[in-house]
Amino acid sequence: MPMQDTDSIQELLYHAKQLYSIPQMARELEVSSSTVSRWLSHKSMPKPYVADRLHNLIHDRSRSRSRPADFTFVDLFAGIGGLRLAFEYAGGRCVFSSELDSYCRKTYLSNFPDDEVRIDDIKEASACDVPEHDVLVAGFPCQPFSLAGVSKLNSLKRKHGFDNETNGPLFFDVARIIEARRPGVVVLENVKNLRSHDKGKTFSVIVKTLHDELGYTVDDRIIDAQRWVPQHRERIVIVAFRNPVLFSLENIPMPEKGYITLESVLHRTDGNEPILEHDAGRYFDHRYNRVPEKYTLSDHLWSYLQSYAAKHRSLGNGFGFGLVNRDSIARTLSARYHKDGSEILVDQGPKKNPRRLTPREAARLMGFPDSFVIPVSDTRAYRQFGNAVVVPAFAHIAKYVTSMFVQSRDEVEINGYSQP
Repeated sequence: MPMQDTDSIQELLYHAKQLYSIPQMARELEVSSSTVSRWLSHKSMPKPYVADRLHNLIHDRSRSRSRPADFTFVDLFAGIGGLRLAFEYAGGRCVFSSELDSYCRKTYLSNFPDDEVRIDDIKEASACDVPEHDVLVAGFPCQPFSLAGVSKLNSLKRKHGFDNETNGPLFFDVARIIEARRPGVVVLENVKNLRSHDKGKTFSVIVKTLHDELGYTVDDRIIDAQRWVPQHRERIVIVAFRNPVLFSLENIPMPEKGYITLESVLHRTDGNEPILEHDAGRYFDHRYNRVPEKYTLSDHLWSYLQSYAAKHRSLGNGFGFGLVNRDSIARTLSARYHKDGSEILVDQGPKKNPRRLTPREAARLMGFPDSFVIPVSDTRAYRQFGNAVVVPAFAHIAKYVTSMFVQSRDEVEINGYSQP
């Protein structure tokens, strides 16, 4: 391949990487994620015909907002918009979103500035404030149900689960809107521990509310985002269809685990790190091709983490830090990552302390494209990405679930009868 063509296709690859995650690029180009990673790291080169496909990918994303939507959806407890991105990738158009946290709203609005309808607190919203929609998407707060959240609330002598006064009852606000608007599909996301919380009682209430009280067909599945990103991260997905549908989340084909490593998300120090104008050089020094020193752990913190890990090893438990390199798969990124970064520390060799991920690397680890704007401080960004969903994982679920809904809806319209 001539040098000019090589440079051109690399430019296209990095342009596409700013718009898509690696798993999304792989799916659209009909290759494996590891193949895309090798292209981006210059370990191999794509065939010349891939350039045309990359051109089309970039063009498709630039005009995707103007295409007619296959379905409409609302984005409740929206966070920074991970679920919104997933359902937009599946062909949907968001008609309403809600998020209480002002810093999350800042990030959300920076990336979805064309929104017209938004309510800050869903508890204060009337169902009439929420427009008609096909799909309701909600990542209602998980802290009252997570293992870490329950442990913290217990230590503070506060209630958890549905008994938590602040966040526990928010599921019932979702149910209130479902009852009033009767969307064709409901997709809920939460931590894996939701199934076992309070000996299964919490999960039972959710399923019974959706099935017995609201009349929806309900299914659930725990998915590990490691199939799409280099991070072990298990979450539960609950899907409910208004009309009886023969479906099972267990039948969704899933990619294999372990093929995507941190090579795909870490900053490149070989001169090939893309320049992102909206990052304004905060996370990578392109002049010297390095991550800024502020992300390297201080001697004091690194010594403390090593001593802490040694202490717990001597007690026979697994508490400690997670040291990773470009060939690794990371632990779960948590909302507390800003405190010491201990769950994911990037090895910088024997002569230098490890470093935290930068917020841009954290975004990539969660499957957000490089085009995603990070307008908040590092501390806020780590919290936001630690609480977010892995975008390509839920785009995969969204594509499967919404295609079933669209097919069912179209069949109803063709046969000339209305849905109940």
